[in-house]
Amino acid sequence: MSSTLYFNGPILTMDAKNSRPEAVLTEGQIIKAVGVEAALRSQMSASTQEHDLRGQTLIPAFIDPHGHFPDPGFIRLFRVDLSSPPRGDCADMAAALARLRAKAADTPKGEWVMGVLFDNTAIAEARMPTRVELDSVSIEHPVWVIHASGHNGAANSLALQEHGVSQDTSDPLGGRFGRDPETGALTGLIEGISAMGDMGDTDFLITRERFWQGFNATRNEYLAHGVTFAQNAWTSRKMLEHFASLSADQDPGYDLVLLPIGEDEPEMTEGPDAIDWPGNPHFNLGPRKLFTDGAFQLQTALLSEPYHKPVDPEHPCGMTYADTKAHSAEVKRLHQLGFQIHCHCNGDGGAEMFINAVEAALAEQPRADHRHTVIHGQALRDDQLQRMAYLGMTVSFFPAHIHFWGDRHFDTFLGPERAQRISPAASAERFGLRYTIHNDASVTPTRPLHLAHCAVNRTTASGRILGAEQRISPLSALKAQTIDAAWQVFQEDRRGSIETGKLADFAILSCNPLEEENQFLKTTVVATVRRGETVFQDRGLVDA
Repeated sequence: MSSTLYFNGPILTMDAKNSRPEAVLTEGQIIKAVGVEAALRSQMSASTQEHDLRGQTLIPAFIDPHGHFPDPGFIRLFRVDLSSPPRGDCADMAAALARLRAKAADTPKGEWVMGVLFDNTAIAEARMPTRVELDSVSIEHPVWVIHASGHNGAANSLALQEHGVSQDTSDPLGGRFGRDPETGALTGLIEGISAMGDMGDTDFLITRERFWQGFNATRNEYLAHGVTFAQNAWTSRKMLEHFASLSADQDPGYDLVLLPIGEDEPEMTEGPDAIDWPGNPHFNLGPRKLFTDGAFQLQTALLSEPYHKPVDPEHPCGMTYADTKAHSAEVKRLHQLGFQIHCHCNGDGGAEMFINAVEAALAEQPRADHRHTVIHGQALRDDQLQRMAYLGMTVSFFPAHIHFWGDRHFDTFLGPERAQRISPAASAERFGLRYTIHNDASVTPTRPLHLAHCAVNRTTASGRILGAEQRISPLSALKAQTIDAAWQVFQEDRRGSIETGKLADFAILSCNPLEEENQFLKTTVVATVRRGETVFQDRGLVDA
């Protein structure tokens, strides 16, 4: 059994006392001891390896509190990246269509061409592509372009036909099919998860072989950024079957928590129709996932007051993805089954639905330490944060929005006043509400150090400071991606801090990000340790 001593550098444990020990000793996959270097050396065996940090900083490995692993690998390997600045370089519709045509030319006739990360708020034309434009890409391939938020997309005629949508198809609750206001002809727009169906799932068009290829690519990407534990936060039956194809005795090189779709439970995991789950210890079944609303970029996040510059006169406050009574009944059902619930709520109107439903469920069946979680919570009000704290709820904020869409929150979505409060983490701290922060990959890439910078400095892509009063400390930003992220999914006894008996999952950083607020952008991941083994090294920095 391998053993390693880490010493000679700052060690940020993220434990309850924020301890700063001199050294850490691991044995196999577990942290054996933490403390004074001389005392740990007395416990070393003759075969213990010594890892001299040489002033570099050891922290617990990062945890992704909300994302869609392994979607980033699917994008890199199988889909067309249409992202616009500041993330990518697809600046206008002509560039997007050209990339799709190139993919179609390289794809056998009849097979799908899928573009991803398209952002109507960042591209020059400020709109989604039309059915006619996508027909110009190809009439021999179904062509599907999904928005960066994952909450709508645009299809060509063949894709609409494959999806079973015609001019006579009615709009489902929480979704709609775009139509020309004069002729009623389909425009190609498909909005909302209920309308998109499986075309909106991250595993759309993903075979078993492609799943594992994407898994491996995403694993390597995350490990390179110090992340050893992540989520698949919308696990469909098909996705769960992919994960279940790994036998219980195999280590995929990564650890995950899976969030089955709430409406499909418990049938997916219990009873006669349940998936044959092998019980692989690296894949944990976690909270069940629900939705109340959509995305700010599409103005489908549900607000209590109208958008600053509404684009849809019929829905000036956005739209709900669920009937209020049905949502409350679903929360009650899952709560009574003993599940933890993570619910996507971008707007304060969407959050109100979920908070009310949790309150009603708890009134009927009290349950201590349920940890029901608002996901995103970007427009949460102070009164809602107070209620959540009282009810024992928690929240995972999305401060990466400040960088990628903060200027549009200020100018278009929320306006100058409300935009100051997006992802109000400092307010959550004041009310004693425990929280995490996330990237929601692939909406934004999983980059924990940049994410911490967003939460600490709150600067937009243009350099505007958005809500200085909602800044959090560098320590809080790290805890929100380590011990607090472990706690949010009931993993705090196994990971998230450097303490005796926990998994030996570490990130080694080039410098100490607690030294100054702007240090995060100067800091890089030098190495990543998973279960006691080094699984990533930046050789240039290790040897520097």
